[in-house]
Amino acid sequence: MKRLVILGGGESGVGAAILGKTKGMDVFLSDSGTIPSHYTATLEAEGIPYEQGGHTMERILVADEVVKSPGVPPTAPVVRAIVEKGIPVISEIELAGRYTDARMVCITGSNGKTTTTLLTYHILKDAGLNVGLAGNVGKSLALQVAREHHDVYVIELSSFQLENMYDFRANIAVILNITPDHLDRYDHKMQNYINAKFRILQNLTPRDAFIYWQDDPVIARQLEQVATEAAMYPFAETKEEGTAAWVDEQGEMCVETPVENFRMPRADLSLNGLHNLYNSMAAAISASLLDIDKEELRKALSNFEGVEHRLEPAGTVNGVRYINDSKATNVNSTWYALESMPRDTILILGGKDKGNDYTEILPLVKEKVKAIICMGKDNAKLLDFFSGEVPAIHDTHSIDEAVSTAASIATAGDTVLLSPCCASFDLFKSYEDRGRQFKERVAALGK
Repeated sequence: MKRLVILGGGESGVGAAILGKTKGMDVFLSDSGTIPSHYTATLEAEGIPYEQGGHTMERILVADEVVKSPGVPPTAPVVRAIVEKGIPVISEIELAGRYTDARMVCITGSNGKTTTTLLTYHILKDAGLNVGLAGNVGKSLALQVAREHHDVYVIELSSFQLENMYDFRANIAVILNITPDHLDRYDHKMQNYINAKFRILQNLTPRDAFIYWQDDPVIARQLEQVATEAAMYPFAETKEEGTAAWVDEQGEMCVETPVENFRMPRADLSLNGLHNLYNSMAAAISASLLDIDKEELRKALSNFEGVEHRLEPAGTVNGVRYINDSKATNVNSTWYALESMPRDTILILGGKDKGNDYTEILPLVKEKVKAIICMGKDNAKLLDFFSGEVPAIHDTHSIDEAVSTAASIATAGDTVLLSPCCASFDLFKSYEDRGRQFKERVAALGK
């Protein structure tokens, strides 16, 4: 009997454990931290042995194969010991891919992954396809493969998930953009991060499709080094050579693939902003390659409701608009947020810095931001970088302090934007927790 060890007791780890057991493997799950109670309850109901609060190496190093959850870094001592022993380490997605012949739409990028994944899923589901949602959103792919049947999966893939994928094959692979992110995980070398993202192209055949932003300089440079057999469908703001989606002079978004040619007014798209135009294009190309007809595409692209914590309106109080963009955990995400903001924006920044270079957003900050509120345990880097670049800068260390400071300096017509540029783990459990607390504090202002 094959011995399968799972590292990590979150959504992907528990899903992998259930799939392993379903396929007759001897499964053991180990987590160095605390496993959430709803997952331990699932493991107990399934009769899957597990441990938390540490790793028992004697039980781990007898594995035939190890599934590593994306949050466990390759530098963790337990992972190093497994690799030194010569035991293969794979991802949950790699495991799940062995047991399904569903079509795979796989989406990665530094920004816009979640929006594009949910939009693509929305289009396919509304058109009546039997579609599953997996990866960084939805339920674990492994759990769905074990318990459900879908003809198509739309999967959001982070660079962490792609690291341990080898034989898995996407049918439609999407890279939205590549900008510096998670460099602390990649020895502060951008090329290591780029290489991880481009793993989404491995194993593509001439029957498969690669969709990407044509004007991304990082993608363009990497494509000079990396060949793919897949058909290529680039998107861009205006038509270039080979472009599969663009906006014409009449303001219509045009999509041309061998399967479908369709157009709709850009103004009718439910998602606003340049970054969301690209997200809509990538989703539209993916859906058209899956034979979704023009009317279904137009309807779904115009009625999609967006993503929580991504440029989400959080209310208007005393004439001041509050925007929750807590999902902006890197500099480029905040650039896109600022690009769609008016002047007189009060920007709340800060959290766990991942090796950020704030130079990219400086021109937009100078143009649009009247005050920066730093919100983190240690704001020294932000204070040092932005002091003198904006009319006012404030040092705060909690969500209460940040929101009350914003409310005290904002006047009617201003916008307060939470777009932190940073991970949330210094003060919050997650970016979702940060966004929810922000919305709660804004709601309390109006009372």
